[in-house]
Amino acid sequence: MALDARLEMLARMIEPCGCVADIGADHGYLGIELLLRGKCGHVQLLDVSAASLDKARQLAYRLDLMDRVSFGVGDGAEALTRRADCAVIAGMGGRTIAGILERGRAVLAGAQLVLQPNRGAELLRRTLMELGYAIREEQLARAEGRWYVGMAARAGVAAYSEAELIAGPILMERGGPDFRAYAAYRLGTVRKALSGALKGDADPKELTKEVKIWEEILYAGDGGTNIPDRG
Repeated sequence: MALDARLEMLARMIEPCGCVADIGADHGYLGIELLLRGKCGHVQLLDVSAASLDKARQLAYRLDLMDRVSFGVGDGAEALTRRADCAVIAGMGGRTIAGILERGRAVLAGAQLVLQPNRGAELLRRTLMELGYAIREEQLARAEGRWYVGMAARAGVAAYSEAELIAGPILMERGGPDFRAYAAYRLGTVRKALSGALKGDADPKELTKEVKIWEEILYAGDGGTNIPDRG
């Protein structure tokens, strides 16, 4: 069962373990694939949509995996039925993921977190830092014309700079062509948002700060002499 580039990125970051909880599992493709690859012994598929979980249940049944999958309808970590060694929360806004982590802090204690915010990565990194997590890995994926950022975190102490909160501490340290292309994409997006803010009543302060950070990443020091393809 082939995963798209976004889900494949998440699968790579999940450490082999006994039980993975996919919070917001949708149709269950990621969790089922983890079982097929032998990356975990059990998967909990959790979602607010019973209809989505019914499709995941049908898939697990067809692949004869029902004894290794449990299902839970609910909002966030509250739907967990057993302790998870790894919790995946992906395909939501950073604020939504941050809320799940804050409400489920006790339940998720000790678990590896593998997260993929569709937006609001800065807020999510700040929340991780405040909740006592350190980001151990970050990766990028390009799918259907969009860039996706994945991050894996564990309990630990971290103090990230403003640039690291916006661009990602591991991504900045590693650099490379994909990161430079992602930075150019983000710079274009934020410049467009700033232009809109300046024409309206929105406060441009945060957007101006972010534009400056992306420009420094692209045009200064290690990655600054070559402007990457924004494609």
